Amino acid sequence: MDAKHWHQRWENNEIGFHEGDVNRYLDQYFTNLNLQQGYTVFVPLCGKTHDIHYLLAQGMRVVGAELSEIAIKQLFDELKLEPEISQHGELLRYQGANLTVWVGDIFALTAADLGPINAVYDRAALVALPKPMRIRYTQHLLELTNRAKQLVVVFEYQQSEFSGPPFSVVADELHQHYDAFYQLTLLCKEPLEGGLKGQVPAMNVAWHLIPIRNNT
Repeated sequence: MDAKHWHQRWENNEIGFHEGDVNRYLDQYFTNLNLQQGYTVFVPLCGKTHDIHYLLAQGMRVVGAELSEIAIKQLFDELKLEPEISQHGELLRYQGANLTVWVGDIFALTAADLGPINAVYDRAALVALPKPMRIRYTQHLLELTNRAKQLVVVFEYQQSEFSGPPFSVVADELHQHYDAFYQLTLLCKEPLEGGLKGQVPAMNVAWHLIPIRNNT
């Protein structure tokens, strides 16, 4: 799964992964993050998600990271924000009221670019990456955010029945990535209506990750 794949998806408007509304689990479990107005939420591989609209409406500052500039132009248009655009090394920074999005390879992003993060909302990032990249991504995310609390939404299904993306991320894998740094709490696990792309039975799963701060 390389950058070319995702650029082509956006160029061809093949964005079935883009939800047409706010994710129900963000709406249902946002308060679990216990955030105050003005806190900063990081949304990795954000696309033009409506979840950013929701977070801004809750009084959050939002920082996103996204490979496709097409997605971010559309996001700012839909939010009716005129971005300030600047080049920072390999990355472009789109900035508007309470919203900053870094455009380019997330692995080129640094903690200094991001600034302090109070929480991570990962709905479409982890499941977008094949397993070898998920290992690299989760380590990078820990470094970027100084182990900020997370709300993570993933799919579970029989990976042999569907090649992905989105990929299946089962509980054992999440524990392997994060047990050393977080207490993992399962918030819900319920069937995905109609299955994954109508092809295989799947589960929607939401997790709350609370940092273990004495493991620093």
